[in-house]
Amino acid sequence: MKPDSPTSASPWQTFDMKALTAALSDAPVEYKEFLNVPALSCGIYRLAAGAKDMQSPHDDDEVYFVLEGKAKFRVGDEDKTIGPGELLYISATEEHSFFEIEEDMVLLVFFARLS
Repeated sequence: MKPDSPTSASPWQTFDMKALTAALSDAPVEYKEFLNVPALSCGIYRLAAGAKDMQSPHDDDEVYFVLEGKAKFRVGDEDKTIGPGELLYISATEEHSFFEIEEDMVLLVFFARLS
């Protein structure tokens, strides 16, 4: 059974990644949440090549899984080039951003709610 709502109380859900990414617009920066339950939020984040990532630190721990694209990623004073298949963990309230986005990026984003 597949619930209609991303906030459903169902004990399990499946998500079609092709459908989720196909639903993204052509906006330079876009985030679409597809799951929101008490301890976890999940979404798809898209950054077009050359886009500016304007996020600020979050109140929750966060994990990114890079599906597509290439960019540099900064956490605090550290920079790293990232690409498909990489998994990034960022603790709550840590300054971070993507920059020098060379190729359109699509990322899975997981927020672990701490409160």
